[in-house]
Amino acid sequence: MKRFNHKIVVMGILITSFLSSCKDSFLELSPYTQVPTDAAVATEADLLVALRGTYAQLRSVNLFGRTIPVIGDLGADNVFLSSRNSGRYFAFDQYVITTNNADFDGYWNNAYTAILRANNIINSKLTENANVNQIKGEAYALRALLYFNLLRSFSKAGEPAAEGVPIVLAYDPTLKPSRNTVQEVFTQIQADLEKAYTSMSTYEGSARFSKYAARALAAKVSLYQGDYEKALTFANDVINNSGFTLLTSDKVLAYWASPASNSNTVKNETLFEVSADATLNIGTDELGYIYNQAGYGDLLANEELYKLYSATDVRKGLIVIGSRAQAENPAYIVNKYQNVSGDRDDKKVLRLSDVYLIAAEAAARTNKETEALQRLNALISQRDSALVYASSGATLIEDIITERRKELAFEGDRFYDLNRLKRDIVRVGGRYQLREIPFTSNFRIGPIPQAERNANPNISQNPGY
Repeated sequence: MKRFNHKIVVMGILITSFLSSCKDSFLELSPYTQVPTDAAVATEADLLVALRGTYAQLRSVNLFGRTIPVIGDLGADNVFLSSRNSGRYFAFDQYVITTNNADFDGYWNNAYTAILRANNIINSKLTENANVNQIKGEAYALRALLYFNLLRSFSKAGEPAAEGVPIVLAYDPTLKPSRNTVQEVFTQIQADLEKAYTSMSTYEGSARFSKYAARALAAKVSLYQGDYEKALTFANDVINNSGFTLLTSDKVLAYWASPASNSNTVKNETLFEVSADATLNIGTDELGYIYNQAGYGDLLANEELYKLYSATDVRKGLIVIGSRAQAENPAYIVNKYQNVSGDRDDKKVLRLSDVYLIAAEAAARTNKETEALQRLNALISQRDSALVYASSGATLIEDIITERRKELAFEGDRFYDLNRLKRDIVRVGGRYQLREIPFTSNFRIGPIPQAERNANPNISQNPGY
């Protein structure tokens, strides 16, 4: 394939292959290369095909298929790489990441591929109607999700004036963009999410974005921005108006054992997830394969994390004490991903439990402690029947952060949370037993891939690389 001068715009190929985002039939379309938007997307059917291609890109191994959620736990203090492993993500276990890191390179390229697929939908000239608005709304939400993750991974997202990532909103093979500021990228993300929220009107199940999934993402983005009033407003909108229900304690283990996503008639817990099934999956590159002992089984939970769950906490059943031959004994084996053949596990991206925790933290940080405790205890009553929080002040905030760690473990949240909170990482387990990575370390964010910088002289590198 011909390479243009800038790798981001090389990703302007609209569709190379695409998969159903909601476990429907598989479709194929010939690749579009340098095709103007109005020619590539001429009908509503084309628009839906393009949307499916965008969802399919999320499944890539270096996006939500595996790398993003792996970084979120392996880069932090929840998991470590077993001493007997398949050789994957070694750099993240040891914090020896370079500008040629293949995982970050794939992350960057696949994210911009998906962004430009979303752009092609957003920029299409079809006459507006409910179907067109719905599809475009989903594309806005997907673009926002991708920019949010790029920003968290490749920039100091807590510093508004710092360099973020390039904002690319249209296909242009001559473009060589510099990096926008963190604040500019956050502004674009929130604008996209507002457009998504107002454009979408139907719910197609948890494998596609919906109005309230976009609102949940807006709440999370606002939390990262430190705009706690807005985070609380958005989170409460989801809790009060979406019709979604919390996962109850009696269903927690079955929820994680099932590979099925919500249908368009079910609004239970999962607001948005990246789908995989028996046909549309990435095989041994699926997230579950690197956790499950029937797969590679490379990633093990820290004993410290396991001890956070009380004997009455249903979530303790999502970590199983076992052993690995010629390796760790005991081994704290992650049991959230149980389906490594046939219908595979979907990757949870937005759950209602996360929204409750966002509401609790945002309320606590805006001196609404009664509301914070209500939201926190509403969740905890469905996880640990013996636990009721009654804390206040800094202790209450710490309790919420601990519950975020416990609830969202192995879903790719912890590393980004610790960066948001500007906290040092204290890693235990594995080869090093104890290792501290201070918040000030340059390696708390990824490098701009060297191949990208070779192609685009206008894009600067992060410090320390």
